[in-house]
Amino acid sequence: MAEYKFLQTRREGPVLIATMSNPPRNLLNAPMVEELHALVDGLAGDTESRVLVLTGGADGIFITHYDVGELSTLSDAVRSAPTPQPAAETGVPRPAQLHPLNRLSLKLAALPQPVVAAINGTAMGGGCELALACDFRIAARGGMIGLPEVRVGILPGAGGTQRMTQLIGAAKALELMLLGNAVDADTAAALGLVHRAVDAGDLMAEALKLANELASRPPLSIALIKQCVQKALEPLPIDERLAFESAKFMETMRSEDASRLMRAYLQSERPLNEQ
Repeated sequence: MAEYKFLQTRREGPVLIATMSNPPRNLLNAPMVEELHALVDGLAGDTESRVLVLTGGADGIFITHYDVGELSTLSDAVRSAPTPQPAAETGVPRPAQLHPLNRLSLKLAALPQPVVAAINGTAMGGGCELALACDFRIAARGGMIGLPEVRVGILPGAGGTQRMTQLIGAAKALELMLLGNAVDADTAAALGLVHRAVDAGDLMAEALKLANELASRPPLSIALIKQCVQKALEPLPIDERLAFESAKFMETMRSEDASRLMRAYLQSERPLNEQ
C-alpha cells in the first residue's frame, strides 16, 4: 500500500479505510486531493478492496473546509489573468480544465467499488462536496455539514451546487447555499443530505457494517448499477438511458455470480430480500 502524507490507510477484510489527516484543522488542500487521486487510481484495478470508506483524522472533524489561503492565492491569479472567452455553443466561459477536486469526484463516481463517507464531524465547503461525491454518507451527531462559500464571496465550485440540488431539491439547496448555513447530522438526514445520522461512538461500526454488506454483493452488479445511476443523471433521451441499462443488464446475465445466485435462489424457500 502506498505511503501518503495526508492519508492513513488500513484494510479490514474487503474494506479499505482511508483517514484524511491535516492537523490541526483538517483542511482539504491541493496535496491531499492529489493523494486522494492516487488512492482512487490504485483502487480502480484493486479486486481485494471491495468498498472504500473515507473518514476524517481529527476529533470531530471530517474536513473543516478547503484551505481558504490556497483559494485566496487562486483568486489573486485569476484576477490578474484575462477573462476566459465564452464557448461558442453555450456562451459560458470555460475553464482550461476542471478543478482537481471536481475531477476526483468524477473518479469516485466511476469507481467500480462503492464509496462510503463516514462523516465524523464538521464537513463544510470542500469537505461537504467531497462527502456529497461519495455513494453513501453516514454522519456522526455533534458535527455540522454545509456549503458556506457565499460568506467569503465565492460559491461551491467542486460540485456542491449540482449534487446538493440533486439530493435535496432546488428550494432547500438554494436556502442553504445562499445563506451559507450549515445543518446538524439529524437535520442533514431528514433532508436527505446524508443517509443517516448516528451517535459519534457508533460511526465506524455503522460504516463498516454497511461496507461489509456492500462487499458481500456481487462486484459486477455493484459496479454496473453505479454506472446506470450515473447515466440516469445525464440529460439524454429516456430510450438511450434504457438501452444503456439493458446492455449492462445483459452483461450481468453473462456473469458467473448471476448464474450461481439465481440457481441458489430457485433452490431456496427464502424471499429474495433475505438471500
